[in-house]
Amino acid sequence: MFSLSELAPLNQHQSQSKLLKPWWEVFMDYLVVLMLMTSVLACTEQLSRDRVVCVASDPPVTANTSHRNLNVAPTPSSKPPTDIPLNISPNLQPTARGRRTHLVYQQYVYISQVCYHEALPLCSRFFPYMALLQSLVLVASGSFWLHFPHTSSRIEQFLAILAKCCESPWTSQALSNAARQENIQERKDEERRPHQFLPSSYSSSPSVTRTRRSSIDSGTDSPLLKRSDSASFATPPSPCPSTVSCNSTVSSVSLDSRVHLPSSKPSVLADSPRQVISLDKSDGEQARALFERVRKFRSHCESSSVIYKVYLAQTIFKLLMGTLIVSYTIPLLSSFSFSHTCHPEEQLLVGYATFECIHVLSSLLRKLLVAYLTLLGLYGLLNFYTLCWILHSSLRQYSFHSLKDLCSLRDVPDLRNDLAFLIHMLDQYDPLLAQRLSVFLSPVSESRLLEESLERRWGEEKLHAMTAVDADGCSRLQLVALPRLPPALFTLSQLQVLKLELITDARFTAQVANMTSLRELHLYHCTAAVDPSALAVLQERLEVLHLTFTHASEIPSWVFSLRSLHELHLSGRLSSEGGVGRSWALGSLRQLRHLRVLVIRGMLQRIPGELYEVAGSLVRLEVYNEGTRLLVLTGLKRVVDLTELHLQDCQLERLPSALLALTNLHTLNLQHNNLRTLEELLSLAHLRRLSCLRLAYNRVLALPASVGVLRGLELLDLSNNQLQSLPPALFTLRCLRRLLLAGNLLEELPADVKALKLLSELDLSGNRLESLPAELFSNCLELRTLNVAHNSLSVLPRGIAALSQLCRLDLRSNSLEELPAELGCCSGLPGGGLLVENWLFLSLPPHVRDFLSHSCAPTGAYSESHSRPESDSFPYFSPTQWSFFSALESQI
Repeated sequence: MFSLSELAPLNQHQSQSKLLKPWWEVFMDYLVVLMLMTSVLACTEQLSRDRVVCVASDPPVTANTSHRNLNVAPTPSSKPPTDIPLNISPNLQPTARGRRTHLVYQQYVYISQVCYHEALPLCSRFFPYMALLQSLVLVASGSFWLHFPHTSSRIEQFLAILAKCCESPWTSQALSNAARQENIQERKDEERRPHQFLPSSYSSSPSVTRTRRSSIDSGTDSPLLKRSDSASFATPPSPCPSTVSCNSTVSSVSLDSRVHLPSSKPSVLADSPRQVISLDKSDGEQARALFERVRKFRSHCESSSVIYKVYLAQTIFKLLMGTLIVSYTIPLLSSFSFSHTCHPEEQLLVGYATFECIHVLSSLLRKLLVAYLTLLGLYGLLNFYTLCWILHSSLRQYSFHSLKDLCSLRDVPDLRNDLAFLIHMLDQYDPLLAQRLSVFLSPVSESRLLEESLERRWGEEKLHAMTAVDADGCSRLQLVALPRLPPALFTLSQLQVLKLELITDARFTAQVANMTSLRELHLYHCTAAVDPSALAVLQERLEVLHLTFTHASEIPSWVFSLRSLHELHLSGRLSSEGGVGRSWALGSLRQLRHLRVLVIRGMLQRIPGELYEVAGSLVRLEVYNEGTRLLVLTGLKRVVDLTELHLQDCQLERLPSALLALTNLHTLNLQHNNLRTLEELLSLAHLRRLSCLRLAYNRVLALPASVGVLRGLELLDLSNNQLQSLPPALFTLRCLRRLLLAGNLLEELPADVKALKLLSELDLSGNRLESLPAELFSNCLELRTLNVAHNSLSVLPRGIAALSQLCRLDLRSNSLEELPAELGCCSGLPGGGLLVENWLFLSLPPHVRDFLSHSCAPTGAYSESHSRPESDSFPYFSPTQWSFFSALESQI
């Protein structure tokens, strides 16, 4: 047994399938039902009353008959033949009236059955069954396209989406907004008309409004809306505005209340504020999910036209089927006769050779056949009309022409293939349903939904709470993975730095003028669009721009028109064949008149020649090439005003000759390359302003004596190379303040280091030093940072007490057995400036340990000091970090 609730989905599916049946399909369904009822009636009559009644005719006189009559044995009850009247001549034909046939009832039954099969034509016997079979075939073929496996899944999904679209509160709100905007536009058009036409236009405007809104809010007779409407009337009114019934009721009531305003006061309707129905969080999420579902279903249905082909094949089949049935059924009308002559071959059993038979149901079957053919003719005409409609109409293309008049729904795209065909079929039932579906096909409608969602979720208060202040005192805000920019963002007048990451549809509107403090913008994989009015604001205010992209084609063209830009950071896949060269040829740097810093993180093969357009203002150029070899550097010769040049990870093997033209260069950074020799250092002698040279992370084997020509050097970084010794010319650089030699193969430090009297930082970590010269401590009195970690030092000279400016000293991972007590004379070491193993620190005298730890927490003498200078080679570790290192090294 099954319950009635199990039949509800089937009934609901059948009612929803009616939405895709036009009037001729419904009419044909009724015709098929009538044909089926006609055939069933004929079958019922034939099974219950169909029979043939036969009466024997006078048989001809033959020898065989007289002989047979003579040989019949007399019976006691039979009369003698002498009883036959003698006055009747045997040659005269007797009349049939009152004639006795000498047949019993069983013989009549027998002969009736025989004559039913021999004398009655086939159409009289099998027409009801043939009509029933034909009707069943027509019933099956009438809805075949709705149940075919390749089409039923799409149709069911389409009907489910349509039901969701009709029930969604966003549908009513979007259509109401569209109608309201159309009314406003019409009133504006009426105001532009001559003054004499104003009374008639105003008198007609309420009727127009009433008609349009009633047409938009109608469609409640649809099977998709019966369930929701009945539910809304059956349940008590809920105070929550998020329910579908409440939203639908409120929208209809608000519209009706506006429509029925008196026509004598049109200004009230025009000036009254719009009652906005705000969706709650759940309704908004459901609407966004429905937009995504419609988008996926559209891409799936528009890829093929299976439903259209199946429906066309079904129509052709029904037309051919009806034509075939009519062609062989019409000739059968003449075969239906009331009387029939039967000549059975059973003369020995009944004694008669001819019988006159009548068919009882012949007249009824003939009338049923005429009715059946009439219905079949109408059925064929409707199929012919359907076929003409299919061939004449472009059913695989659909355009929402009726919605083009609505201001907010003009962007509904044209549909094709199966989805277009389904919309055409839906239009034949009710065009208003297509309007409700178009709400979720409109990009503008989706944009408005996202804007409303963003306004609700990303309000001004939340954005203020997310704003942070960095170390420089600048207010920063970072937004990640949003569909678009929240409108409340443009109200942050104090925001200085804005970071946008993975925002699919970022657009700067004219409201960006409210962000008066905005100076820096970061766009991480975010192709932002800028309105013309917003571009004028950004051109005046924006100073720093960071762009991170995948391909150079993603760089917005408006970037190269920011005339107030000072810094431009480009990070992405750039190459001379199809990247910066081609992209910048389309977007010249000529308008960036104030550009001072250009940072490129990509894969360049040449320095772009477009740099000469900003040669007058560019002072710093940084290229991080991500391991791609930079082949052509001639473009540097045109940027003669550069003061800082960074060429990192460019696979350079020698110092570029183009550096000779950069006479104003202060800083040269060639880290992370493949430099093996520095013989070209001599050519840098005329770079008299060069004060910082960074050559770390290369493969330099030896430092040439020509390094001595760089008299103005203050920082020399040769870390992580393969140096085994240092030339004496290095120590002739009297202005050198920072010397970084970490990660090399040095075994000793020459005593000539005493000549570097201005040296404030020395990094020798990661070498093979076994001792330090005493001259280092007696002459380099300005030394503030000394890093000799990860060497082989066995003793530390006692002259370290002379370094009164020393603030950081790293002695970890050496072979020291004790520390000199003179460390207590270094007044800058207390507060975490000494990095050494814990057990080695305990070898100091107690008063020295107390002195070095007096400004620290009770747990140790290694607390953090915020007043110490920063160092590139001397990392600061908290006490917990290097105490852990010390304990681990002690165990080793």
